[in-house]
Amino acid sequence: MKRGFTFQIACLVMGLLPSGQARAKPNLVFMIADDCTYRDIGCYGGQAYTPHLDRLAQAGMRFTRCFQAAPMCSPTRHNIYTGLYPVKSGAYPNHTHVNPGVQSLVQYLKPLGYRVAQSGKTHVGPQAVFSWEKLAQGKNPDFKRVDRFLQECKEQNEPFCLLLCSNEPHTPWNKGDPSRYPPKEITLPPYYVDTPETRNGMSRYLAEITYYDGQVGTALALLDKHGLAENTLFIAVSEQGNSMPFAKWTCYDSGLQSAFIVRWPGKIEAGAVNPAMIEYVDVLPTFIEAAGGTVPPRLDGKSLLPVFAGKQSHKQFVYGEMTSRGINNGPECFGIRSVRSERFKYIWNLTPEVEFQNACIRSVEFTSWQERAAGGDADAADKVRRYRHRPKEELYDVVTDPLEWINLADDPRYSEAKTELRAKLLSWMAHCGDRGQETEMEALQHMGPGRGKKLATKQEKSNERKPKNRKRREALPSR
Repeated sequence: MKRGFTFQIACLVMGLLPSGQARAKPNLVFMIADDCTYRDIGCYGGQAYTPHLDRLAQAGMRFTRCFQAAPMCSPTRHNIYTGLYPVKSGAYPNHTHVNPGVQSLVQYLKPLGYRVAQSGKTHVGPQAVFSWEKLAQGKNPDFKRVDRFLQECKEQNEPFCLLLCSNEPHTPWNKGDPSRYPPKEITLPPYYVDTPETRNGMSRYLAEITYYDGQVGTALALLDKHGLAENTLFIAVSEQGNSMPFAKWTCYDSGLQSAFIVRWPGKIEAGAVNPAMIEYVDVLPTFIEAAGGTVPPRLDGKSLLPVFAGKQSHKQFVYGEMTSRGINNGPECFGIRSVRSERFKYIWNLTPEVEFQNACIRSVEFTSWQERAAGGDADAADKVRRYRHRPKEELYDVVTDPLEWINLADDPRYSEAKTELRAKLLSWMAHCGDRGQETEMEALQHMGPGRGKKLATKQEKSNERKPKNRKRREALPSR
């Protein structure tokens, strides 16, 4: 980026900070997919046809290293809307709600004069905290209602924060046109087992990414229709990875890394690509600062305005956690914690003696993998084993091994890197109030009252049928 342009952008951004300058507050639009692996989007080198997202990237800034703190829907959304890490907010299991006293972007932006609305999938609670205007019911944005909302805001000259939350490409992958992606012609990731079922599922999944891309296009067209695009900060993200193996429900980059594309006419250089490591938890502080407010120190995120202005660095470490307790088809517990630096990813599996499982295990795709493995296919057997059985510690060089396939945790040449990252992880956990396995076992208490009680009763009955000699649980690793 040219130095002069960077200075101009910085001045424009600073003009949005509390400075007494009379300037129209920017509108804020945040659009999120559902279970979409970032690598599959066109402008990220993927096979999915995504013309609207690609054009958005050409008109704005594409981040190559954005991460979220949890690879599941509900914790992810709480993470974004509260600006807090999952365990700290209390919303770390799936189907969950935040602790008493936690605030959402509604409470932060309304006092700044913003009208806050949401359309599409919610998956957060309680409603008293996430008390936005709900633009119709349903799991996908209602663009007719969104159209009216934008018209009202334009007529009343009222700045808005609009959350557009898609349900795609979440399973069952029944939207879009899969004929664009003939199963025999698509390319599978190397960590998949090549079966007809996997190819068929991948085809339908890619079609739903294109469907989501169409929703992005509709949202952008509505902003243009009402003449709002020029003063709107628009962010589109992919959420956690898909529900195929090694993505969603895991702390690998395929589960925690996200597409993040932002357009802000006149404020962000068109076509910019930024390698700064950022997190979803940074979105709310960014919105607060862009809206003219002061970011409360209790928030975990950092404003992205400096990187929007061209800064190429933001954070040295990003963190992740996965709580399997209470998920659909999950084990009694299988907690995962992770930390990633510029070069290395360290993963700590709290209960390596427990078999890792979730809804993916029962999918037709994974079932076909297991059938191949049972039939003597060595590659399938290795991938099934890797997915279902995890070591206590994993360490990957994400520069030379971006798909995280070669575990270096037991290699003495990397002991220093592992020790450093483990210390960073434990420090982050302490900051969040995360006590490891003890926190995992308390997960059901953080779910909605009905669901938590139901799951607890179900688990108690399951435990009565198990042998008395329960397996030991791992203690915190030493510093």
